[in-house]
Amino acid sequence: VQLVESGGGLVQAGGSLRLSCVASGRTLSRYTMGWFRQAPGQVRDFVAAMFWRDSSSLYAHSVTGRFTISRDNAKNTVYLQMNSLKPDDAAVYYCAAVPLGGHGTHVNDYDSWGQGTQDTVSS
Repeated sequence: VQLVESGGGLVQAGGSLRLSCVASGRTLSRYTMGWFRQAPGQVRDFVAAMFWRDSSSLYAHSVTGRFTISRDNAKNTVYLQMNSLKPDDAAVYYCAAVPLGGHGTHVNDYDSWGQGTQDTVSS
């Protein structure tokens, strides 16, 4: 499956952004979807995931209560709504997918990746 992210940009601290990840080549209904982020010089970290079977979601502690992952299978799109953004949230955000996957929180749990979209949060 090919993934393309969009929606990144510059926002002030406290603001919001919504990222989108559009898939092509396969329907997403049987894919577990994840969002990761990578700041300069840092490893790629888990942000959120949505399980394919029941659309249950899992979040990193640092974003719980502020970020929401959702999916629209009819549009083959996954979203990440990010509210109350902090400067520490600035990173390149990546969408990831794995067919029939579990609640993956590690990069090795996914086998398809988008190119990333940059989010910048000014203080």
